[in-house]
Amino acid sequence: MKNVTDSFLSLGHWPSAGSFGFNTDILATNPINLSVVIGVLIFFGKGVLNDLLDNRKQRILNTIRNSEELRGGAIEQLEKARSRLRKVEMEAEQFRVNGYSEIEREKLNLINSTYKTLEQLENYKNETIQFEQQKAINQVRQRVFQQALQGALGTLNSCLNNELHLRTISANIGMLGAMKEITD
Repeated sequence: MKNVTDSFLSLGHWPSAGSFGFNTDILATNPINLSVVIGVLIFFGKGVLNDLLDNRKQRILNTIRNSEELRGGAIEQLEKARSRLRKVEMEAEQFRVNGYSEIEREKLNLINSTYKTLEQLENYKNETIQFEQQKAINQVRQRVFQQALQGALGTLNSCLNNELHLRTISANIGMLGAMKEITD
């Protein structure tokens, strides 16, 4: 067994001239191995790496383009919204101005209609007063006439005989009929 172990140990110490063997010196072999591995990776992985980088570049460019399109759409929507806002503000201002003028117009209309109503009420009051005065005057006339008639009838009844009494009554009835036609 010692021979087998010696043979593995001696493999690490083989002379490099003309023979093949393992170099166990880590510091001497790593830069060579690394340069070989990197060279192989660059040679075979160059196309794959370029494809990956190109795909990533295209995705980034597409994202930028989409972002620009979305930004343009957002700016357009913002301008439309600003335009609508200006339009609504102008309409609101117009409604406010129209509202104030409408309020003033309604106020004047109300004042005028109140004035007309007061005028009509004053006219109705005056007509009612004139009507009541005329009614009172007619009632006083009727009473005076009735009293005068009763006084005249009383005087006639005491002074007249039947024949004269009948003629006087007929004349008075004729006068009353004529007065009634005048008052109607």
